[in-house]
Amino acid sequence: MAGKNYVFFYDPWDGSGPDLRPSPKDISATFDEVARMIRAEDPDIILLQELDEGAARTDGEDQLKRLLKQLPSSYVSHTTAWYWKAAFVPHPQIMGSVGMKLAVISKYRIENAVRYQLPLMPNNLIVTEFQFKRALLEARFPVAGGKPFSAMSIHQDAFAQGSDTMQRQVTLVSKILSEKEAAGDSWIIGGDFNLLPPVRSIYDRLPEAEKPYFQPDSEIARLFDSFSALPSVAMVSGPEASRYFTHWPNTAKAADRTIDYFFLSNQATTENFRVRQEDTGRISDHYPLIVEYVLP
Repeated sequence: MAGKNYVFFYDPWDGSGPDLRPSPKDISATFDEVARMIRAEDPDIILLQELDEGAARTDGEDQLKRLLKQLPSSYVSHTTAWYWKAAFVPHPQIMGSVGMKLAVISKYRIENAVRYQLPLMPNNLIVTEFQFKRALLEARFPVAGGKPFSAMSIHQDAFAQGSDTMQRQVTLVSKILSEKEAAGDSWIIGGDFNLLPPVRSIYDRLPEAEKPYFQPDSEIARLFDSFSALPSVAMVSGPEASRYFTHWPNTAKAADRTIDYFFLSNQATTENFRVRQEDTGRISDHYPLIVEYVLP
């Protein structure tokens, strides 16, 4: 809930950003904008990443609790999963508590939920205790007259090149989705995969300084090859590719890449998809992705 008025220390690839945290004023303004956008779209299910709870940088607040107070009362169900939590992180630009969650919010009853631990970035035992524990959160919904439906929120690692972390994370996600597909279940997964589309020309357009943090042949190709993807390869490589940019880096003057996606089962029908860019550019460094999806 930081908004777009900052370049945080972790935003530049070399960790040189000047800002450590957002102001309470900007946090409040961002909450208002997120709630405005959700009310306008009126989605049945919301997939969220990067919600703080108990973090010093956001004054220890439970951000999901605050957001729910600003949403209509129809959002009666929610589930969360931690993927960063420590009482104190001795990083010179943190030096305090951290807490970050995935969330699924719904107008419908969530029957149960599962947190899947994604493979960790390699590190020594001490650093591993303080680093992100990236995850996938699955919310399962009962469907009258049909098989259960799963909605999954995910936030994969960043800055992981030089290791096989991204490949291992994609492999696990593919395994989870393949098992659901084989069972004939309906599902959708969405979030920040931190990977470029599997189109070599998109990698080639990156600034030279950023290329070491991505692979020329994106690890996400495995998911594109196996499942329906939004935005699709045709969307991100066509003449209107900028309509499907999902990420506006805090270090850039405009959105310039796609790293957020939905992947969808073959058991349901996609009615509509878009990236809401027109009035959300000051909310976050990621645009909202919106899909209309009809269950069998």
